[in-house]
Amino acid sequence: MQVVVFSRVYKEKDREHIQHLFDVLHEEQVTVYVQAAYLDQIQDKIDFKNPVGRFEGYIDFQLRRIDFVITLGGDGTILSAVTEVRDSKVPILGINLGRLGFLASIERGFIREAIRLLKRGMYSYDDRSLLYLESNRQLFGDLRFALNDITLLKRDTSSMIVVRVYINGDYLSSYWADGIIVATPTGSTGYSLSCGGPIIFPNSGNFIITPVAPHNLNVRPIVISDNSVISFTVEGRSDNFLCTLDSRFEPITAEDQLAVRKADFKVRLIQLRDRSFLRTIRDKLTWGIDQRN
Repeated sequence: MQVVVFSRVYKEKDREHIQHLFDVLHEEQVTVYVQAAYLDQIQDKIDFKNPVGRFEGYIDFQLRRIDFVITLGGDGTILSAVTEVRDSKVPILGINLGRLGFLASIERGFIREAIRLLKRGMYSYDDRSLLYLESNRQLFGDLRFALNDITLLKRDTSSMIVVRVYINGDYLSSYWADGIIVATPTGSTGYSLSCGGPIIFPNSGNFIITPVAPHNLNVRPIVISDNSVISFTVEGRSDNFLCTLDSRFEPITAEDQLAVRKADFKVRLIQLRDRSFLRTIRDKLTWGIDQRN
């Protein structure tokens, strides 16, 4: 078995758990590659029992047979890993060293058992849909997709903007708001949820359109089929607005023509035994727990 260990920033407080992961991978005789930038951060801090390889990026999935990507961090780390995994279909296992962790659902105390389950094939795949951005000019280079959400937001002013939204060419509504979110089911527990959007099950085949701080108070989030194409026009007192794909962003103007559809590929997450979506939302949102006691 060959894996890539992926993370963004080394934190000293996590050293014990990072060392534990590499020790367990050594014990299970797993061949390990480490993302290049992260390897530079940890090579003098972690005791590698065996030499580890250097993982440079997406092209390495074509050159090597990588079985899994293991992320260390929170959900943001998985979103970053997706920009490397892309359409390679290499599954991702997220170990949560962050805070909430809907995607990175493996807690730090479960590392040994998680690797053993992975090595023994005791897992299932959870394929997640992505959004794809189309535009009249080149935006976001080769990374025009998002696992969580695509947003259009105000920028450089405190005044609201007007986002006109069309579904399959038909006019839906005009949103006077700070912005608009188009989220996947995966992203339904992220920014959309904090703006009042619903939680959608991962394989429900939907997108969510959620306004950010709408001025017209009768506007509510709406759930549509993920076979839809959503297009926008944006206007406001400022000449510049912001478009984001997950944690990446680009400035846009009213002249930009933007449309969103379902991407042509999916990202594959690892679902370990006893780690279902229902259990995750119960644990993370403390559903069914009497907080009074």
